[in-house]
Amino acid sequence: MRLKVIRTATIEAEPRPNIWDIVALILVIGAMVLIVYGVKQTTAPLSELERTPLSLDPATLPLYALRTTIRMLAAIVCSTIFTFIYAAVSAKSRRAEMVLIPLLDILQSVPILGFLTFTVIFFLNLFPGQVLGAELASVFAIFTSQAWNMTFSMYQSLRNVPKDLEEVIQSFHLSGWQRFWRLDVPFAMPGLIWNAMMSMSGGWFFVVASEAINVGNTTVTLPGIGSYVALAIQQRDLSAIFYAILAMLLVITAYDQLLFRPIIAWADKFRFEQTASGEPPTSLMLDLFRRTRALRAVTWPFSAINRAIWNLRISLPQLGAPAKSKGRPSRLIDGLWVAAILAGTAYAAWLTYRYLSASLGLNDVFIAIRNGLITLLRVIVLISLATLIWVPIGVWIGLRPKIAERIQPLAQFLAAFPANLAFPVFVVGIVSFRLNPDVWLSPLMILGTQWYILFNVIAGASAFPSDLREAANSLHLGGWRWWFKVILPGIFPYYVTGAITASGGSWNASIVAEVASWGDTHLNATGLGAYIASATEAGDFPRVILGIATMCILVTLFNRLAWRPLYAFGERRLRLG
Repeated sequence: MRLKVIRTATIEAEPRPNIWDIVALILVIGAMVLIVYGVKQTTAPLSELERTPLSLDPATLPLYALRTTIRMLAAIVCSTIFTFIYAAVSAKSRRAEMVLIPLLDILQSVPILGFLTFTVIFFLNLFPGQVLGAELASVFAIFTSQAWNMTFSMYQSLRNVPKDLEEVIQSFHLSGWQRFWRLDVPFAMPGLIWNAMMSMSGGWFFVVASEAINVGNTTVTLPGIGSYVALAIQQRDLSAIFYAILAMLLVITAYDQLLFRPIIAWADKFRFEQTASGEPPTSLMLDLFRRTRALRAVTWPFSAINRAIWNLRISLPQLGAPAKSKGRPSRLIDGLWVAAILAGTAYAAWLTYRYLSASLGLNDVFIAIRNGLITLLRVIVLISLATLIWVPIGVWIGLRPKIAERIQPLAQFLAAFPANLAFPVFVVGIVSFRLNPDVWLSPLMILGTQWYILFNVIAGASAFPSDLREAANSLHLGGWRWWFKVILPGIFPYYVTGAITASGGSWNASIVAEVASWGDTHLNATGLGAYIASATEAGDFPRVILGIATMCILVTLFNRLAWRPLYAFGERRLRLG
């Protein structure tokens, strides 16, 4: 036994490279070369885009796919940083929550065209004459389609940490910083990863609008799969659309295997349960890096630095414990805080009114509200259909890790499928059979709706403790009783998170779904999405602001009156522990 210990210590002290080190090194260097090459393209002058117009030649797709992937990876990194800060402050500070969560409702309801309308000029002026300004505008647009879903997921997890785990953490007298990294983040990790995958796929849904930018007199076309798809639709080139779909499938499969599959397998250790998982997820890529010797030794100093940072005893009173566990706050401070919020809201409303009243009348407001109510009806119908279809399927997938591994790439691809690629079928079908666009364009919105519910339900079912499943089996709970007494209460907070983000995703999807084009054929459905899209294309900023303001108000009211009470019910009555 002593000899075995000495040999192990010697191996760890003097690691020798093996075949896995060589394979891992090739993969790392290859990824770095591709990223550096793609980033270098952003330093070119803006006039370079005019000298090298977009081409539908399939040979250009590898470079376009690389440019699009780099933009999406940059956006997901920014979304992750934003999520950790925003969700933590919202969940742990009651007064901050009063401002940040309603603001998040508003932000997720602002359509991507609304962000592009006001950010394109800003970024282009920030880096005049350079492609970098347009690239940052595109990355920011993709960021707005990713961050809100991830933030809601982490916020929900932080507000539903089991009480027994909180008591254990308190018994160890950990600081707020240590609690955040040792309890809050690990507990939120399973749901956050699945929502990050959904956000990555959601970015594909809006990549056409983020790369083929057309706001008023400003037109910028960045090389990428999204702009490739926009040009193919404009020229009615079905073969180019097929090549774009194939390129998307290959890219999604690549980052699923190289990025998300290893993260899911690694994060399985964070599942909250008292018994071991029967079928832990696996990853060939994670196993590859775990078998390396020299590479792991090289990265050891970085791991040591991370552990040292996580173990810092930083006193963060706002982040150390949930806000609801604190003592009764001062009514005077609360009153002043609420008054400040109301004053700021009133001032913003007054500025908006002054700007809109200069060029719009009361009739324009009624038209925007009418269109908004029509889109709201579509959203409610689609959310209901998505719930009935995907909750049972998501539970079935989430409770079977091996099946989840196989379905994961397919689900990501379907979630990433842009509504624009379905335009040929819908436009030709509606025109050929003389169908009503108000009805038959609506299914396009579900492409941006159903996947939020599916991915969150899968995350909830995957994180459902195995010991509770075993307890239900021992009590012989089955059929409808199992659904209503066991699994639906267990996944309910995750479902509400998915439904809230699905609602915002549907409103965003209405910008694309209510206005469909195929070549010279254009179809419009009555709704707020078509209203904002037409105003954006015309450069009519007052009507763009009116449409966005109407959408924000409707989404916020719907969330406050419907989803937030359900959210509070799940947090109060269906919390584990």
